[in-house]
Amino acid sequence: MTKEKEEEESCGVAIATGCCKLEAVVPVDERGQIVLPKDLRERAGIKAGDKLVVVASRKGEKVCCIMLMRAEDLTESIRKTFGPLLGELVK
Repeated sequence: MTKEKEEEESCGVAIATGCCKLEAVVPVDERGQIVLPKDLRERAGIKAGDKLVVVASRKGEKVCCIMLMRAEDLTESIRKTFGPLLGELVK
């Protein structure tokens, strides 16, 4: 398969060549649940009771990539990005 064909069929996530790396293959049970491996949870700082944000990348109508991140990390990222901007707007 040519590189152009691969890029056309994928949603552009660079696995192992960019920031993303294949960490595990996990089954989905009959209730739609997955279990994240313990070592991955530990390295990601995910603890029981944490909330995760599900981010989906789409190519047209099809979801081609699903990513998880701690809600706390997303909140902090948004605060750092938009906090200064909001501060400027209310002056």
